[in-house]
Amino acid sequence: MSKLEGSQVFDEDAEASRANDIEESDKRLIELGYKPEFRREMSLFGVLGISFCAIGILTGSSAAFQAGLFSGGPLGLFWGWNICSFFMLLIALSQAEVCSAFPTMGGLYFWVAKLKPDLPVLAYCTGWIYAIAMNLTGTSGNLTVALFIASLAEVGSGRTLTRVEIVAIAWGINILSGIINTVGTKAIGRMSTFNIWWTLGGTFVLVITLLVKAPVKNSAEFVFTDFENFTGWGSKGFVVLLGFLQAVYSLEGSETAGQVAEEAVRAEVLAPMAVIGSIVGSWIIGLAYMLALLFSVQSITNIQMASYAIPIAQLYYDTVGKHLTLMCLSVICLAQFMAAVTAFTASSRLYYALARDNALPAKGAFMALNRYQAPYIGVWTSAFIGCVVSCAYIGSVIAFDAILSSAAIAVMLSYSQPIAIRVFWPSSLKVRGPFHLGRWSWPINAISLAFTCLICVLFVLPTAFPVNKNNMNYAVVSVGGIMLIVATTWFFWGRFRYKGPVLTNVVHLDEKVA
Repeated sequence: MSKLEGSQVFDEDAEASRANDIEESDKRLIELGYKPEFRREMSLFGVLGISFCAIGILTGSSAAFQAGLFSGGPLGLFWGWNICSFFMLLIALSQAEVCSAFPTMGGLYFWVAKLKPDLPVLAYCTGWIYAIAMNLTGTSGNLTVALFIASLAEVGSGRTLTRVEIVAIAWGINILSGIINTVGTKAIGRMSTFNIWWTLGGTFVLVITLLVKAPVKNSAEFVFTDFENFTGWGSKGFVVLLGFLQAVYSLEGSETAGQVAEEAVRAEVLAPMAVIGSIVGSWIIGLAYMLALLFSVQSITNIQMASYAIPIAQLYYDTVGKHLTLMCLSVICLAQFMAAVTAFTASSRLYYALARDNALPAKGAFMALNRYQAPYIGVWTSAFIGCVVSCAYIGSVIAFDAILSSAAIAVMLSYSQPIAIRVFWPSSLKVRGPFHLGRWSWPINAISLAFTCLICVLFVLPTAFPVNKNNMNYAVVSVGGIMLIVATTWFFWGRFRYKGPVLTNVVHLDEKVA
């Protein structure tokens, strides 16, 4: 047999294997009640990249670094990062087990619907809260891109952008995110795969640049034991706990793999792998990046007094100088943009899943797919909401911060729903997927639930003392607003329309018989 003939046979075998995998994946989806509507064009790297991209470890660690630095300092950052990463890994394991059993679009929403079908209100509320959270997360990400661009302008030319200019940039980023998501699955899959390598390469470049160029390198004693407190609170333990929020904020998003499960081959295996792998990878990468920052930081006071739109720009400026700061911020900015794009990917797929089950008005519009297999109405709804919410930044930075903090809380509240069901109704997972936790399932879910409850409480507590109107944590008001919206829609509309997942596989089976 010639090499050419051997290559052809190999390609035919690979194509046959892929076709078989697609058939198996579609068969599982039909068993769960849904007709396959999306082409399965995402590989392991594509699905892993979606979660990795949504977490955005470089960007989350950079944008929220000062929060941990001022609440516990290096000691709180280092130990808080490792402690929170461990507990977020437990949450990822809990999610992966359910994701493997129910590899469908909708993620957390669908899991709750299948785990507790006799209480449709739980699935409805989880879906709406999570959809709002994903939309606000994308909005936050796109504004953060604008803030990085503003910091680049400040470092490069000394020009300080106005709030109106920053919001105008955020509008442009929202629209660009919508365009990219409209192109469809292949584009998002390729971008998320690229993001994995960009994050790995970018982290390597940033770490080396910081450690080589730092005029003074801090001691190990400083990095692992120095305590800082700019909050005004007297309790060291409480201050360190507040610093945990930086780590949790940076690590949210691993469950996003579930949103593209219907677009991946063997999603019952790849999606849980992506959920767990994205947390493990982010834990390691984030730790390396954080240690580089802590060993190279020149002055915590300078960062606290910084006038840049993103305070970490001051750390880079003090450490590596103007030109390398521009390079480093550009690396982080592009990673942030890709993370924000995938948030709209998740929200648009979630809108599709909710509409499919009559949990969202305008069902036909939200389920419409363009020729790129993108649910474009959900994409542009996300972009529109992003543009509207971004305008709040013009009027009040405090109000906008409260809205974005509520997104992080809403994500954790959404996490808690399927986990709580698994704790209080252990037999709710009647069908196991290829990945399951066995006898460790209940203990891991119980610990995960306790941690999510703790974080939700910490997210609404005041982060500064004495508390006044300028430093009050208004996230509790914003979260209350979200809960009120969801409760109102359920009472006046949802309870009459939503009864649980709507079977669409009957039509598909009839087509196959015909």
